[in-house]
Amino acid sequence: MLDRIQKNIALIFDVDVVIEQNLMDLSEHYDPERLQYNANSLLALVNSLHTNQYLRTIGLFRVDIFIPILTFIFGQATFEGTCGIGSLYRLRNEKYGLPRNDELLYERFRKVIIHELGHTFGLIHCQTPSCVMRSATYVEDIDQKKHRFCTHYEENQRHFLNKTNF
Repeated sequence: MLDRIQKNIALIFDVDVVIEQNLMDLSEHYDPERLQYNANSLLALVNSLHTNQYLRTIGLFRVDIFIPILTFIFGQATFEGTCGIGSLYRLRNEKYGLPRNDELLYERFRKVIIHELGHTFGLIHCQTPSCVMRSATYVEDIDQKKHRFCTHYEENQRHFLNKTNF
C-alpha cells in the first residue's frame, strides 16, 4: 500500500516522495481514559523528527487518534507547516462490521494523506463535496470525496508548490 501511495502522492504534488520506516514506542502518547492516542502529541513527535532534508513529513499510524474536542480523527496537520499525521485505524471496513476491503482502505488512506498535505500547503477545508479538502467527520465522508483537489484548489496547489523552494 505504501508503494502505491508514494507513487500517487508524487504524481499529485509533483515531488519526490521518500518513505522511511521509524518504529517507536507510542506509549507516552496514549490516553488510558480514552483508550486512544493523542493526535496533538503524535503531531509534535512527527514535527520533532522532521528535517529540512524533506519538504514535508507525514507520520502514518495504525492507532486510534483523537484531539480533545473530537471523539476521533483520521488525520491532522500543521496549517502551512511541515508536518502532518494520518491513521489507518478508523479507515478499515472491519471497524464497522463490514468485510475487509484493501482497495477501499487504500483509497481512504491516500485521501487522508493528500488532505493533510493540503493543509501543510495552506489549503483550508472546501465546501465542494467531491474535493479532497472537504472536511470528513465519518468514513462515509471520505468515501464521497475524490482523491484530487477541486478546480479552485488545483490552482492554489500549483501556486503554493511553485513558490516553495524544493
